[in-house]
Amino acid sequence: MAVVKQLNYLPEVLLTAPPESLHSLFSEPTLFHLSGKHKEPLFISVLLHGNETTGFLALQKLLLKYHEQELPRSLSFFLGNTKAASLGLRRLDDQPDYNRIWPGTELTETTESRITQEIVDIMKQKKVFASIDVHNNTGLNPHYACINKLDNQFLQLANLFGRLVVYFIRPKGVQSGAFAEICPAVTLECGKPGHLHGVDHAFEYLNSCLHLSQLSDLPVALQDIDVYHTVARVEVNEGIDFSFESDKTELLLDKELERMNFNEASVGTQLGTVLENSEIPITAKDETGKVVTEKFFTIVDNSLRLNKKTMLSMLTLDERVIRQDCLCYLMEKIKL
Repeated sequence: MAVVKQLNYLPEVLLTAPPESLHSLFSEPTLFHLSGKHKEPLFISVLLHGNETTGFLALQKLLLKYHEQELPRSLSFFLGNTKAASLGLRRLDDQPDYNRIWPGTELTETTESRITQEIVDIMKQKKVFASIDVHNNTGLNPHYACINKLDNQFLQLANLFGRLVVYFIRPKGVQSGAFAEICPAVTLECGKPGHLHGVDHAFEYLNSCLHLSQLSDLPVALQDIDVYHTVARVEVNEGIDFSFESDKTELLLDKELERMNFNEASVGTQLGTVLENSEIPITAKDETGKVVTEKFFTIVDNSLRLNKKTMLSMLTLDERVIRQDCLCYLMEKIKL
């Protein structure tokens, strides 16, 4: 039976430690609890992916701000994959993805998934106010918030970060999906790591959330928000050799691919080239898990092309991330 490590105080070293040093200080996933004026805590998770450091740096900035004063609201935060962070990696090859192992996951139970179940149970008992999971993108993407329920409080929480919001229900086992069952929850996507603007934006958002006394049940004004629904997840097929450089691979992806993120792509848009007489080397699945590849993609003259006008997101040039996660997501704008 896994028992998550918990601390009810703030170690001084956490205020100055760089992300890559955290594993030497906290060798296992650790949950922290700090008291504040409002007792129902705000929950923040960071470093679920070890190379996505903006969340930790923004949290560190928040902790420094309130180091010598009372927090406006109690705060609980979770340091996730510090081992991967020490190596600058999303995850190690022998590790599960820390943002696919939360309650509701379709993956086999592991020590890590038992820890995430405990965290949700603990935070439910503490009557968590809201949950924020902070991430980075590896490709060129704008800042946006993700939600797993089209609920006014969720939309209000997301809109506080910006007008661009993505609604999705797959993949399963994500942190925000698990917390959505017990409180308003969002995932923040803060652009690429290493950008000061991302840290500042996340810090300002976290600080604003600490000062919220409640979340409004009123609808967000339509002119203030754009909501996109993720309708499919696209993966490169297992065993397919792909590259952005070599034309001898089964799938040569376009080097400008990430520039398509959050731009509506028209029918016929080329994503890459394939060897002669190849079948489609990628698979798209909708939010029920149904394969919908041919609805969106086709091969014309050895070119992998879009069959349907759609908006793409999460495209990256990082081949390791594509293999560990996915090629991209397909989205459609929805009316509230």
